[in-house]
Amino acid sequence: MIKTILLVISVAGLAWAAGDAAAGKAVYDKACKSCHGADGAGNANIAKMMKVEMKSLASAEVQQRSDADLKKVVEEGEGKKKPVKTVAGKDVDNVIAYVRSLKK
Repeated sequence: MIKTILLVISVAGLAWAAGDAAAGKAVYDKACKSCHGADGAGNANIAKMMKVEMKSLASAEVQQRSDADLKKVVEEGEGKKKPVKTVAGKDVDNVIAYVRSLKK
């Protein structure tokens, strides 16, 4: 019985911590879409200009990353990707929720 209660509390806590994908799409459209594309597949012109391979946000490689890893990429950057200073606080969680919704 106690294990069941703890499991319910844990799952509820995870759901509470998760972002809002609909709100995340609005933020994504403003701050991320120009480089990552409307569907998360990546903007080929930006990738070519930066001389990088831009992974689809729907790919298994991106989707397998933890929320904490994705949050770090948004807030601190990674490789040639700079931090997204216009996305902060709850908006980061919302964008991650939206990126999760792109999974195929």
